[in-house]
Amino acid sequence: MLNEQADIVVVGAGNAALCAAISAAEHGAKVTVLEISSEEEKGGNTTYTHGSIRFAFKDGEEVRQLLPDMTDEEFAMTDFGSYPSEQFFDDVCTMSNFRTDYDLTSVMTDKSFETMQWLLNHNIKFIPIYGRQAYKIDGKFKFWGNMVIEAVGGGKGLVDALHNEANRLGITIHYNTAAVDLVTEQRKVKGIIVRHAGEERQIDCQAIVLASGGFHANVEMRTKYLGPGWDTVHTRGCKYNVGDGLRMAMQLGARTTGNWSGAHAVGGDRYLPDYKEGFQKLSYPFGILVNNEGKRFIDEGSDFRNYTYAKLGREILKQPGQCAWQIFDAKTKPFLREEYEGRHVSKVSAPTLEQLAEKMDGINKNRFMQEVHAFNAAVSSDTAFNPNILDGKATSGLDVPKSNWANPIEEGPFEAYAIGCGITFTYGGLKISKKAEVIHNDFTTIDGLYAAGEIVGGLYYDNYPGGAGLTSGAVFGRIAGEHAAKYSQQKMTV
Repeated sequence: MLNEQADIVVVGAGNAALCAAISAAEHGAKVTVLEISSEEEKGGNTTYTHGSIRFAFKDGEEVRQLLPDMTDEEFAMTDFGSYPSEQFFDDVCTMSNFRTDYDLTSVMTDKSFETMQWLLNHNIKFIPIYGRQAYKIDGKFKFWGNMVIEAVGGGKGLVDALHNEANRLGITIHYNTAAVDLVTEQRKVKGIIVRHAGEERQIDCQAIVLASGGFHANVEMRTKYLGPGWDTVHTRGCKYNVGDGLRMAMQLGARTTGNWSGAHAVGGDRYLPDYKEGFQKLSYPFGILVNNEGKRFIDEGSDFRNYTYAKLGREILKQPGQCAWQIFDAKTKPFLREEYEGRHVSKVSAPTLEQLAEKMDGINKNRFMQEVHAFNAAVSSDTAFNPNILDGKATSGLDVPKSNWANPIEEGPFEAYAIGCGITFTYGGLKISKKAEVIHNDFTTIDGLYAAGEIVGGLYYDNYPGGAGLTSGAVFGRIAGEHAAKYSQQKMTV
C-alpha cells in the first residue's frame, strides 16, 4: 500500500538517492523512496559499479580511519600515498578542460573525506582495492591512480548496506513504483504523481529529491544529444535510467547544464549483451589497441587507467566498424584484471602473432603484423617497467606514441580481445546550487526541488576520474537530503 503523504520524496534508490534519504531522515524528516525497479534489481547504476569511491586524504593514516578492521601488519605493507583535495579538484578541472562547475567541484572535493566518514558512521564498510589499484612490489602494495578503497561487496554491497541503513531509520521504500510527474503550485513542490501496479496516484510532500540518473539507457535521447552512432553502443548499467527525472524537471522549467553531447563510455566486450556485468575491459594500458585496419589509434599509456578509461569508448566508436582489439602477450597476461576471465569473454588466442591474426575476425592481417613489429621496434629498452607509477617506458618515432608501460608484444602465447563501446552514464543534466537546489531557467531556485547523482550536470566534460561518480552522488545526496529536510521543516512551521 502506497503512503499518501511524506515530508520528503526521493526518486531513485541508488547511492545518491539513499544518501539523500538517510540524510533527510537523520534531520528529522519522514522520507519515502520511489524505486522503479523490483527489489531484486534495486540500486540503479550503483549496483553495476565496483563500489570504488574517490576521495581526498592527507595520508595513509586518514585512509585507515575508514578501515577500522585493518591490522597493523596490513597497514605496514600498504602505501596509500596522499591525495589532497586540491589535487582532486585539479584532476576534475584538467580532465574537463577547465569547463567544470568550479563551485560544485569544490564542494565535492572538499567534502569528500567527511562524507566517507559519514558513510562509515551509517554502517557502510570499506576495504582496500588491492586487486585492481595496487601491485605488490618488494613486499609492499603501492596504490596508483588515487583511488584506494571500495565498499564491501562492490556496488551491490554498497546498495544493500544503504538500503539496510534506510530500513533501520524507518525510511519507506516503494519498489516497482515509477515517478510520473511533479506536482507544484506557484512553482513550489506540492507532491508527485506515481504509478504502481498499473494505477496512478499522488503522494503529497514538502520537497522532492531527484536522484534517478541520466539518460544513458534511452536510445532516442542518446541519438538526439550524443549524436550518430550512439544508438548502437552497448548499454551498461541500469536499464531504467531513461531520463524520466530530467523530463519531469525540464517540464517545470529547470535549467540544464553540462556536456549533453558527452558521456562516460568505456571499452568492453564487443558481443556481451546489454546490462550485463563484466562488460568493461580495462587493462589496455599494459597492451596495445588496434582497429580493424590493424592500426593503433590511441596512446594506451598516456596516464593511469583511472584517468583515461571513461573516454576510451568514444574513441572506439570512431573506428571502422565501431570496434577494436586489445592485444596482450604472455608477459602482460598476469596484469589483466578479473573481467578478462570467464566463459563468455570474446577473445582469441594463439602461440604466434601470425596465428593470432588469422583468428581476429575482420582484421587487416598484413597491416596488423606491420603495426606490431613497428611498435616492438620502437619500445625503449633503457627504462624498467613499473605498473605502480607512470614509468616513462615509452616508444619513440611512432605517429601514435605509447608514453608509459610500453613492452614489446613478442612472447607467446598471445591474446586478442574483441572490444566495443559501452555507455555508462551521461554528463549533461540539471543545474543545481551548492545546496543541491534545482535551478530554474530564470536562475532562481525551484522551491522544494533538489537533485543529486548522475541527473546533475556541470561536473564532467569529455572525461572523468574513476570513482568520482559515487563521490558526487554521496556528497550531493547528503547535502540534498539535509537541505530538503530543513526546507520541509521551515515550510511546515509557516
